[in-house]
Amino acid sequence: MRKIIVFIFSVLLLASCKNKQGELSGLQQKKWFPEKPKGMTLIEGGSFVMGSQDEDIAGQKNAPLKTVSVRSFFMDETEITNSEYRQFVHWVRDSVTLSLLARKVDELGLSANDENGIGKYAFKDADTASLSEFQKYMRENYYDVSEDFYAGRALNWDAEIEWNPENYMDQAYAEVMDSMYLPPDVWYNGQMKIDVKKFVYQYLFFDAEAAARAGANSSKGRMQFIQKKELEIYPDTTVWIKDFSYSYNEPMHNNYFSHPAYDEYPVVGVSWEQAVAFCNWRTRIKNNFLKGKKKPPVSDFRLPSEAEWEYAARGGLPSATYPWGSSYLLDDRGCFLANFKPLRGDYAADQALYTVEAKSYYPNDYNLYNMAGNVSEWTGSSYDPLSYDYVSSLNPNLSLKEEERKVIRGGSWKDVAYFLRVSTRDYEYQDTARSYIGFRTVQDYLGSKSVKMK
Repeated sequence: MRKIIVFIFSVLLLASCKNKQGELSGLQQKKWFPEKPKGMTLIEGGSFVMGSQDEDIAGQKNAPLKTVSVRSFFMDETEITNSEYRQFVHWVRDSVTLSLLARKVDELGLSANDENGIGKYAFKDADTASLSEFQKYMRENYYDVSEDFYAGRALNWDAEIEWNPENYMDQAYAEVMDSMYLPPDVWYNGQMKIDVKKFVYQYLFFDAEAAARAGANSSKGRMQFIQKKELEIYPDTTVWIKDFSYSYNEPMHNNYFSHPAYDEYPVVGVSWEQAVAFCNWRTRIKNNFLKGKKKPPVSDFRLPSEAEWEYAARGGLPSATYPWGSSYLLDDRGCFLANFKPLRGDYAADQALYTVEAKSYYPNDYNLYNMAGNVSEWTGSSYDPLSYDYVSSLNPNLSLKEEERKVIRGGSWKDVAYFLRVSTRDYEYQDTARSYIGFRTVQDYLGSKSVKMK
């Protein structure tokens, strides 16, 4: 009997090796190559001297020279445009609307198979017969444990939303859609006005830095480091009026974000918090798509650190004053190289009164457009005038929750040339939106510097 047991054990052991001859071969996954995200360029990591290499004409003393190194990353070639940010806004608008419609279907106890009525907007799990065993388990054990009974339930994105009031399918649908609009007494010019305060984006994120620093001393475990954010994401179009006293800018207020004439212009009126939310959404929709294709997820889109931004802005030119390398603001034909306020305030001297299209002027040697001028750009770094003295020299970044000032870089259409310098630092408060601040995103490159991209 003992011999039989030993024989069976030996057979099982050999079977488990799968002809690997007992060697350490690892658990190989499917071969993976990074894909360059649309509209981005690869910035290969390296070292550079960060800080002001010119005279500190403003006397800020906040950018002393410091040699730092950054890892490779992808960066948007242009600032995020109105068209791109509007995709985010409409996704949030549609998700809010679909959620309200699905809740109404559930409240009325309507069938999810009703193709001609509001029933077609039911939650995806309303038809329990089509669910997997795992989905049934999750629905029964987790969806009703939060304060919101409907939290976590999948929406039916295949059901197209009808926005034309003349085509509303029934009274229940009309009731839900009516809640998305402002009351009729505040309409004007005969136009229904949607309530943009309904465009609220919710997301969760894990504060890995705080968790790592707490370590074993954490008493509440992982849960305390999972943060929930909820905020309105529609740009503040009133910045065109609020930023300038005694100035007529109503056409920009009325048209800049909504009119197709400005689709390819950089979005403004977006706070730092809204820019961070956009990054989260961009990661979310990309990874949801990849999950459906059974592909590994990409790393998060995020705002660049201050060091990454300056490294990219320099374009590989170590001692450059501006992204184009020279210390001059004009090219050899006498044309300005960026959109800013030149010649003692002559806004029109560079042929632009306000912003210009995001892909304007010459790109730097990393193929990045408007790293100087057009709009200042949010970074992911907190502002401290002395931060260069104590941040790490490896991927330096100051990230403080309690510091509401966030670094902006690059200067804008309304700034003088000093703010266009690659080393010039400025800041704005994270909950503040301006008519001259936009952003672009980055994504960590996974792998070595030598790349094979599709």
